[in-house]
Amino acid sequence: MSNKVKNHALRAGTITAGTALMLLMSSPAFALTRDDGDDPGPGLSVVQTLGLYVATPIVLFLIIAGLVMVGDKSRKAEKS
Repeated sequence: MSNKVKNHALRAGTITAGTALMLLMSSPAFALTRDDGDDPGPGLSVVQTLGLYVATPIVLFLIIAGLVMVGDKSRKAEKS
């Protein structure tokens, strides 16, 4: 391995380790302990969670992509 590749690997490892340490240090220490004024609502079911975090973004992506494609086709029709 060349010296340049070793330096890049060392730099990438250092950045990765530093980032991981910063993320670990910034995580809440006692997340299970409730603070004053906390009023957590009821949890989401699996179906609600999948709908909110999987289905909704996919549907929004498809709607936006469809609108872009329709706009692009109408622009091509005007030029020809």
